[in-house]
Amino acid sequence: MSYRSRRPLSYCLRVLTAILCAVCFYAFFSLGNPYLLVINRTSVIVGMSFFLVYAWMVSVYGGLDIGTRKSRSIVFSMSLVVFFADLAAHLFLCIMDVTIINNGRFVYERPLLLFAVLAMQILIIIGMAYGGNWLYFLRCPPQRCLVVVRRGDRYEDWLKKIQRFRKQYEIAHIAYTDDPDLFGQIEAAEAVFFYNLVESERAPLLTYAYQLHKDLYYSMELSDVVSLGGKQTFFDDTAMIFAEADKMAERTLVLKRIMDIMISLFGILITSPLLLGSAIAIRAEDGGDIFYRQERATYGGRVFSIVKFRSMRPEVGEIHRSVTSGDDRITKVGRVLRKFRLDELPQLFNVLRGDMSIVGPRPEMLENVEKYTQDLPQFSYRLRAKAGLTGMAQVYGRYNTTPKDKLIFDMYYIENYSLWLDIKLILRTVMVLFTPERSTEAFSTEEQKAPEKEEEP
Repeated sequence: MSYRSRRPLSYCLRVLTAILCAVCFYAFFSLGNPYLLVINRTSVIVGMSFFLVYAWMVSVYGGLDIGTRKSRSIVFSMSLVVFFADLAAHLFLCIMDVTIINNGRFVYERPLLLFAVLAMQILIIIGMAYGGNWLYFLRCPPQRCLVVVRRGDRYEDWLKKIQRFRKQYEIAHIAYTDDPDLFGQIEAAEAVFFYNLVESERAPLLTYAYQLHKDLYYSMELSDVVSLGGKQTFFDDTAMIFAEADKMAERTLVLKRIMDIMISLFGILITSPLLLGSAIAIRAEDGGDIFYRQERATYGGRVFSIVKFRSMRPEVGEIHRSVTSGDDRITKVGRVLRKFRLDELPQLFNVLRGDMSIVGPRPEMLENVEKYTQDLPQFSYRLRAKAGLTGMAQVYGRYNTTPKDKLIFDMYYIENYSLWLDIKLILRTVMVLFTPERSTEAFSTEEQKAPEKEEEP
């Protein structure tokens, strides 16, 4: 069954969830403000603020994506959505309530009621997420899928990622690009996955599957990233793609630097208790150095010294190799710091100095840059932007994400750069901080180049 035939159910549940959450807000706050239940200037402005922020946050965190994400993931992201929507609606309600009754003063009224509203909305979201996924998969059986790979390629780890979505996809067959009956297998499938195929191999197969109206999934190459970041343009009657050489214009970089300074200063201020507490805990555990410095690469290949809280024993802290699963070099305090990414807080000073940006490609160890570039020459393209404290690879990937996937994430960021994308990634970092296993999972001892990335619906 094509996903085109599954969309109406998903859309209906999304709209219903938004309406129920808004009704919940109005029902609770109308107890002290009965005029919210009739159409007037206040009720309209409050409603508009709720739905506008709701829609904005859905574009950041995702909405009621039934059929594509796990229910608990939906509940967590949607809770953040309604939290920000409630804050905005409540703020406008308080502003509109500045009248002669309260002597024309702004009063942040009944903040505890806001938590009651949020609790009820979360119950609604839980019911819609779990009930929606149950109804969706009851109505929509998994698609019969064909996976096309190159003979001799290692695809087992990637295949495990698809198999985690067993409610959506049933891997009916695995085919190789040199199979004589490949086109017949494509015709028999409902959806087709093309994994790690170069463009020349993929193009004829993609065209054939498209002609047959098959749902298509294919791993991205650098050419795909460039195309996605380009703009459609016309030369008389010829349509072309314009890929700008430098997406980060000078005026935009100035605004980005101003944002970096403001956010880093604010971050240092509000996290100062954590900075102090972490420093005391590190020194108290073994008496070693509080900070750990290491050379990393940033924009244009410039080398700088990154500052982090030390999370490994001092006698081995200078060993420049990636952390492995169960690594005995990590201290007890270090495990807590790494789990919640508190070891990276001192990098705010790197941002303030201008060595890094709040958002950008992950600053790799020099040894890794050299090693990865030998196998993947395009890896150096990541240095077209200043290294970031957070970014696409940090938000959507893991610590052990493969070099090629890191490159795709970072090049997508560079080719599609905008201040709005920076803001979106900063807001999404909140989710990473509350799901630390996604970004701090270490390499396995046996193999450091073929990690797995869990995302089970």
